[in-house]
Amino acid sequence: MPVIQIALLIFVVLFIILFFYFVPLGMWVQAVVSLGLGHIRIVDLIRMRLRKISPRLVVDGVINTHKAGLTNISTDMLETHYLAGGSVVNVVAALIAADKANIPLQFATATAIDLAGRDVKTAVQTSVYPKVIDAPASGTLAAVAKDGIEVKARARVTVRTNIPGLVGGATDDTIIARVGEGIVSAIGSATTYSDVLENPDSISKSVLNKGLDSGTAFEILSIDIADLDVGKNIGASLQADQAEADLRVAQARAETRRAMAVAEEQEMIAKTQEMRAKVVEAESEVPKAMAQAFREGNMGIFDYYNMKNIVADTGMRDSIAGPKEGSTSEPDVHDHD
Repeated sequence: MPVIQIALLIFVVLFIILFFYFVPLGMWVQAVVSLGLGHIRIVDLIRMRLRKISPRLVVDGVINTHKAGLTNISTDMLETHYLAGGSVVNVVAALIAADKANIPLQFATATAIDLAGRDVKTAVQTSVYPKVIDAPASGTLAAVAKDGIEVKARARVTVRTNIPGLVGGATDDTIIARVGEGIVSAIGSATTYSDVLENPDSISKSVLNKGLDSGTAFEILSIDIADLDVGKNIGASLQADQAEADLRVAQARAETRRAMAVAEEQEMIAKTQEMRAKVVEAESEVPKAMAQAFREGNMGIFDYYNMKNIVADTGMRDSIAGPKEGSTSEPDVHDHD
């Protein structure tokens, strides 16, 4: 008998626990006290338990929104967003903050932003309190003015969230990249670096006029140049590099011409030696021709001696007169005896 009573007692306790788990009377009483009858029914709470939805999360969300004046938010809407994997707490907080700040934000837009992976609560807060983005995130941007002087700049961009552009809109990195591009373009279009230093606000105006926030999740409110420094003389460095390159090209061409001249000189020396060889070869034929003339009777002994006398007389006169200055000529006829 005691065993049956204990088992019955355990059964009753489990039944009470399960009953109050699936029938959260406390939350229903809280909803009735906060909102009145009809807004949240006990059947809705039981259905949430069966669908594995946290009733506390939904009840608190509906109570908070209704107390903030957003009476169009129902339990079904929050249940659907919860089952879709969204954050009910962030959506409710964002809707209340947007309503108090007079920012138009519909429930469908808030849930779409939340399901897209964006923090809708932070987005609304940024719309109320704009944030500042450093461009670039670290260091400075380097650009060159028309006079060749490098200018280093760093900007601070004040933005606020563009709530309609959060879904599919570009993020902070795109803003930083576009602002950096605009700063480089503005500095590059300046005639001298001193113009940039004297009027840094001209950079801000030029960048703002380009509409860099188009297609992003932010609206640019202002661009302020936080730092501006003078860098290297890039133009002079480029000219020096170009001059050095031109010098190397000229040296290479001169070396080519010198090599061609040396080759041509060697070729002329070879030709000269070839011609001397031909002269020597021709002179070697003279004694043969004279011998042939003797044999054929075309030349007598007296003719030979007369020629020898003429050669000797010419050599004597040349020796008496001495060689002419700069003369490199040699006797035309040699004694081949």
